[in-house]
Amino acid sequence: QVQLVESGGGLVQAGGSLRLSCAASGRTFGSYSMGWFRQAPGKEREFVATISWSGGNTYYADSVKGRFTISRDNAKNTVYLQMNSLKPEDTAVYYCAAKNSGLGSISSYQYAHWGQGTQVTVSY
Repeated sequence: QVQLVESGGGLVQAGGSLRLSCAASGRTFGSYSMGWFRQAPGKEREFVATISWSGGNTYYADSVKGRFTISRDNAKNTVYLQMNSLKPEDTAVYYCAAKNSGLGSISSYQYAHWGQGTQVTVSY
């Protein structure tokens, strides 16, 4: 079992940057692949980025590719999402999620553990 707590959200102007963090409890963090998802008001939850257990493999949604970077520090039990060149359409609640073993996935159904989410608001 792993518990996830996101932080780092906030209000930023378009073109700005934020770094989200997701701290995980438990000694087996390094065995999980991790993902970031987001949900805007009135929309379904969508995939943002994923990273394998070792950090050696990453994958991004087309909408964030080149602007967002996912990384992890297994010694600190933390996964990050660096968000640059933010756009108003990036406004959403951002969730981190843990998937039991293997490579990451773009499907939210593959993730067994979820954080409570952190709000990101990008103004014009």
